[in-house]
Amino acid sequence: MTLPPVDRTWVRYIPSFLRKRFENRHVFQEAVENSGWLFADRIFRMGVGLVVGVWIARYLGPSEYGLLSYAASIIGMFSAVALLGLEAIVVRDLVRNPEREQEILGTTFRLRFLAGAISYGVAIATVMCLRFNDPKAHLLVGVMGWVLIFGAFDTIDLWFQSRVRSKFVVYAKNAAFVAASLLRVGFVVFKTPVVAFAAANAIEYALAAIGLLVVYRHCGERFGSWKGNLSLAREMFRESWPLLLSGIVFMVYLRIDQVFLGQMADSREVGVYAAAVKIAEIWFFIPTVVVNSVFPNIIKTKENDEEEFYRRLQKLYNLMAFIGYAIAIPTTLLAGFVVTLLYGKAYAAAAPMLILLVWSDVFAILAVARNAYLLAMNWSRVLFWMVLIGAVSNVLLNMVLIPRYGGIGAAAASLISYWIAGHGACYLHKPLRRTSNMMTRALMYPKFW
Repeated sequence: MTLPPVDRTWVRYIPSFLRKRFENRHVFQEAVENSGWLFADRIFRMGVGLVVGVWIARYLGPSEYGLLSYAASIIGMFSAVALLGLEAIVVRDLVRNPEREQEILGTTFRLRFLAGAISYGVAIATVMCLRFNDPKAHLLVGVMGWVLIFGAFDTIDLWFQSRVRSKFVVYAKNAAFVAASLLRVGFVVFKTPVVAFAAANAIEYALAAIGLLVVYRHCGERFGSWKGNLSLAREMFRESWPLLLSGIVFMVYLRIDQVFLGQMADSREVGVYAAAVKIAEIWFFIPTVVVNSVFPNIIKTKENDEEEFYRRLQKLYNLMAFIGYAIAIPTTLLAGFVVTLLYGKAYAAAAPMLILLVWSDVFAILAVARNAYLLAMNWSRVLFWMVLIGAVSNVLLNMVLIPRYGGIGAAAASLISYWIAGHGACYLHKPLRRTSNMMTRALMYPKFW
């Protein structure tokens, strides 16, 4: 069954000087509308999540909040294993082969469910090894780890992405998010222990899974009609393993700083650092939403007109750099004020960490677009090596800097390693010199349009 047609009368209400760019460009309108839904979703989540998250951080204090963040980092490192690096591949295959969508979706779900269950067990074993005498950390990881299993239902999200109709996913996930946020507020009001907040994460994913099933059914589709195909599973895994390894390495160097801080410093330092990370990551959804919305069109452009493909890619890089600077500069100027206003004096030490982290986001934002380019070129193995270089540098820098500088050292390690993985390492591979120069040009001359 096809999705119901979309009413795009909203085009007539935008200013006339912009309307010309939209009229009679249905694919462009579709991408813009899809981005609009995703933006609205992220902005809503950002606002509510920030308020609730700050309330939780103030209630728990740096030490307990740090322990919760430590557990979340352990789970985060295994989330890439649960996803199996299949996102872009599944969306691409659903676009190219709609007649096989039941097999594609069914195989993807089964692979992800199995990977999630295995990841859950390994995450618990890992925290037991790292903190063998800390039963509270074991409990938090055990409770929060259910998100790895419930995440398999995000396969439905990929189906909606392939049709550039993310509003249905927004409905489902926002309902779960609101319910879980109210639950978290209740936990603060009734002064529940930290494990309750770990449970809230798992409950949110469970509710989101139910919501996705409901909207999928509403669109005339049936989860029960999905079929597993062993040969397709082998084919998908054979293509996705470089992306899986890249995802694992990426999540390691995205979360390893908080794990290292928890091992080399203490939970309080993790809590202060986590507060800085939360602020630095608030706006990171913007480049992800933009790139996810245009990714199918990037692939089509590459197939039809290579020069047009590179022209659009340069515009994308320019926009990513502009977004990065637009976030980093004001955050740098207001870091101390923002941290104290949101989290209170107990977290004041997070301000210098925030400054370093927000500048690392400039390169992370560019890397989102660069990764889309690598996937369009079918260079997933190159992507793996780029991320691996960044991860190794991040681990080594953390080992050197954290014992001496604590959270500030972890933030500095992130800044350097993000530049290496997102930009600097591209110059080491000759076929990437062109895109390296394009990224450099974007950093020097960012543009909004």
